[in-house]
Amino acid sequence: MANLAVITALAGRGTLVFSDALNHASLIDGVRLSRAETQIYPHADMDALDAMLDASRDETATKLIVTDTVFSMDGDIAPLAHLVELAEKYGAWLVVDDAHGFGMLGPQGRGALAHYALRSPHLVYVGTLGKAAGVSGAFVAGDEHVIEWLVQRARPYIFTTASPPAVACAVSKSIEIMASDEGDQRRAHLASLIDTTHDMLKRTRWMPVDSHTAVQPLVIGGNDETLAIAATLDQRGLWVPAIRPPTVPSGTSRLRISLSAAHSDDDLAQLDHALTSL
Repeated sequence: MANLAVITALAGRGTLVFSDALNHASLIDGVRLSRAETQIYPHADMDALDAMLDASRDETATKLIVTDTVFSMDGDIAPLAHLVELAEKYGAWLVVDDAHGFGMLGPQGRGALAHYALRSPHLVYVGTLGKAAGVSGAFVAGDEHVIEWLVQRARPYIFTTASPPAVACAVSKSIEIMASDEGDQRRAHLASLIDTTHDMLKRTRWMPVDSHTAVQPLVIGGNDETLAIAATLDQRGLWVPAIRPPTVPSGTSRLRISLSAAHSDDDLAQLDHALTSL
């Protein structure tokens, strides 16, 4: 809903939107609902995006570049520094969805932008509170004029019921933990789990995606085989969802291994044993 709010408030007819080919469905829906002129650039291809922006030098048109930070099905991270550079070069807004970065990346879990020490008045940051924060909802951060515009114009924000006070209280506690030494310890443990899983998946006969985040995909290929493996893992007490088309391209059905600081080394050893036997 936050993605719909931001994009439809900032973009409309006469706006130019440049969207990564692998963006989350909520970003895609926001772009479609905005009715803006849209160009899809190949995933993380900064040369292609630069060329598209260069070819659309309409000084009067509002421009938006829209991207995930950590991509939800591959686990890779967008080239954020280059994206900020292009946004500033062409006078575009850069809307980033940090659903899988907030709480995990950067000092005190402040997210992907903090991880790369990026700041810019062109940035509009969407953070999710239902992933690392473990609650629900989302927030938007940006230049004060952008935020005031969203307060006045973002329909999904205006025409809805506010979050319950209990949720706000829980979020406050989550942020307190994220910013504490305990939060640092949890992120260090998660980083260790990510490295272990990354190496483990290389030893299987399938195709791991080179991800260094908590999303660790293992591409199986066919739908039937992917479903069969997921079902067998489920029988062994391991919940590893099977992701199939149209969520991912045909022929790239995969297991989506989602790690958290609540997992243990024993959990990964159990997964390793199961995948080895399969």
